Amino acid sequence: MDLVWIIVIIVVALLVVWGIGTYNSLIQLRNAVKDQWSQIDVHLKRRADLIPNIVETVKGYATHEKETLDAVISARNKAISASTKEDEIKANGELTGALGRLFAVAEAYPELKANTNFTELQNTLKETEDKIAFARQFYNDTVLKYKNKLEMFPTNLIANIFNFKPELFFEANETEKEVPKVQF
Repeated sequence: MDLVWIIVIIVVALLVVWGIGTYNSLIQLRNAVKDQWSQIDVHLKRRADLIPNIVETVKGYATHEKETLDAVISARNKAISASTKEDEIKANGELTGALGRLFAVAEAYPELKANTNFTELQNTLKETEDKIAFARQFYNDTVLKYKNKLEMFPTNLIANIFNFKPELFFEANETEKEVPKVQF
């Protein structure tokens, strides 16, 4: 009888240790997802801060491109005021599309392309866009690890008990996939 109790205690102890380890790994992955999202946020904020300077520079040269400039400003405002992660992903997709159209318009103005301030702003924005792309990739990789852990047996048992929820991938929306159309 003593051997049975020892085996039961060992099995229960192993289950408890496994449960604690699984719970802690889920917490670690969930926090990694939050960290990666905050990295994207940093770069999106930097991009949002650059946009008014670019718009003002373009305004000086391309006064009759008001519709494109308004679209960029509107998309920027939506991105800044987004309250949920889903809204932020959607709004930033629209902003990326609007910026693409803005730079396509800028191609039509050789004196604007030659402007040092515009060129520096454009290069800074390009670097920021590259950083956003890398941050999105790292975020999505982390979300994938987290989702896999949530859905795989037997970890999913602990995830369901403690109500861990899956996170969204940062995906390109239809606006980002469109080729900017420029009309003269």
